[in-house]
Amino acid sequence: MSNIYDFPLSFSLVKKYVVFSFKRFYSEYIVVGKENIPREGPVIFAPTHLSALMDAIAVHSVAPHKLPVIFLGRADIFKNKTAAKVLNFIKMMPAFRMRDGIENLGKNDEIFERCVEVLDHNKALGIMPEGNQGEQRRLRPLVKGIFRIAFVAQQKYGTQPGVKIIPVGIDSGDFIKFGKHIIINIGKPIEVSDYMASFTKNPVIATNEIRERLNNDLNSLSLNLASEAHYECFETLTDILNTTMVETLGLKNNTINRFVARQEIAAKLIAIEKKMPEKIVKLESLCKDYVSNLKKINLRTWTLEKAPFKVATLLLDGLLLLGTFPIFLLGFFLNFLPFFTPVILRKAMKPKYSGFYSSLHFGFGLVCFPLFYLLQTILFCRLSGAAWWVVILFFFSQYFFGKCAFSWYREGKKYMARLRYLKLKYEKSPALTKTQNLRKQIIEMI
Repeated sequence: MSNIYDFPLSFSLVKKYVVFSFKRFYSEYIVVGKENIPREGPVIFAPTHLSALMDAIAVHSVAPHKLPVIFLGRADIFKNKTAAKVLNFIKMMPAFRMRDGIENLGKNDEIFERCVEVLDHNKALGIMPEGNQGEQRRLRPLVKGIFRIAFVAQQKYGTQPGVKIIPVGIDSGDFIKFGKHIIINIGKPIEVSDYMASFTKNPVIATNEIRERLNNDLNSLSLNLASEAHYECFETLTDILNTTMVETLGLKNNTINRFVARQEIAAKLIAIEKKMPEKIVKLESLCKDYVSNLKKINLRTWTLEKAPFKVATLLLDGLLLLGTFPIFLLGFFLNFLPFFTPVILRKAMKPKYSGFYSSLHFGFGLVCFPLFYLLQTILFCRLSGAAWWVVILFFFSQYFFGKCAFSWYREGKKYMARLRYLKLKYEKSPALTKTQNLRKQIIEMI
């Protein structure tokens, strides 16, 4: 019987396909700090956790190809025997929680031993240190399981370097939609050996020390809107202030710098909430009015940031969209089945947690896109009688035209938003004026 940390050819091929597709699920795939990942184990990857299986795949995408990462996952998804076989193939093991029944908690001892065995063979583990996933972009309390495993596996090395914990902050542009960005922020390894002397004297103190270190590292690598009472306000403020903060920091306006700016905004808001709670209450009231008015005029913050728009530029952009409309139609026609089928299947499953949405879209898409592309290629071959090289060209062009269609659709939506803004401006809309004034007032307060 093979071990879960083995690296068979079948897994290697599946991993390559999944990682290849994963990188194309996002408009921008950004990795920071990849040099911090050791080429071999024993390694424990400790990523933030908001987006179900996508977070695990993100770690697989940055780990060295010959270093399989064995993840722990919630035990209830292993109940179905077929699902359990698939999860075992993709190198996942169950972790039992109180909600899985107190009678099952003892099974964690066996899983614990298997985790230590993985590290003993210089392989890698993936453990979500928050213990669960949430729908809010904030760091939740870290559980002790990851440190328990790390200290036991480190005992064979004593105070010499051995087991390393790699903090990983993951920031995705959207939990649901395809075509947004993902940033995988990899921190410097935490040497468990640095805490072994303390662990020998007092395991509780050592565990708290290394947990605080990992918590601080993850906080610096992710967007932590650390407010329970005013989370929605924090989220709105990071959107409103993002471009202004990028300019204040003197950075170029790109995805990674906008992420850095959001981190700065979050830190500033946490300080204000702590020192001037009455100011946050006032900002929350303004934010609610701002969001309400933004919905009324059917615009987003970026439209107000980039306004006013030149009519000549809009005319040229309109002509460009009109001229490329046939490409959009072709791409839409060739891709509407593989693109919308995963969405339909996801809705049919009715998952309660939005963090599962992108995982389901991606998982169904791994099957739907090649399947529909193949069926459409066979149909094209039969109807056209084209040469073999044309048929092969058609098969691969479906993806290319799909990307073009999606880009056209995204630019078309932005174009319509700019037109709506001009219309509201021409009509001297009171709602538009109020929304702009609210945005300005909020920026001045911060």
